[in-house]
Amino acid sequence: MVVGFNHNFSYKGQVYHVQTEDSGIRNPHIITLLYRGGTILASKKTSYADIIKIDSLETVVEELMKTQHREMLRLLKNGDFDEILGLTPATAKVAAAKTPPVIPPAPPAVAPTVTPSPPPFAPEKKPLPPLPPTAGLSLDEIILSYMIGEENKK
Repeated sequence: MVVGFNHNFSYKGQVYHVQTEDSGIRNPHIITLLYRGGTILASKKTSYADIIKIDSLETVVEELMKTQHREMLRLLKNGDFDEILGLTPATAKVAAAKTPPVIPPAPPAVAPTVTPSPPPFAPEKKPLPPLPPTAGLSLDEIILSYMIGEENKK
């Protein structure tokens, strides 16, 4: 089952996002939203409650979703939302002429070098304790010896 469709679409110098989703059989409707910068500019909701009993419901709903999604893209492309978007013929030309600035990537961050200061006193050097009888064994061998109780035999 197709959950939804998402497309970004550049129109007159702006990027718009069209999203279509199926809400499922419990809430049988398809909703398509037109966004610009996270703001919903237009929506269309279609119920399919009248056809939920048909055999090929998934296929039919997917086709309904595709049709509704394409229609929202077509309406945007044809200028049907220009008034809502505040794009009069004069502002549309200005908006189309504006291109987003190219921002060069930031140089890699260089961490400052920090020289550790010596401790206020020299720590006392103690001899290392003797190695346990498991030194040199793999972790599996250590676990196995513990499980069979060999650590108590030594």
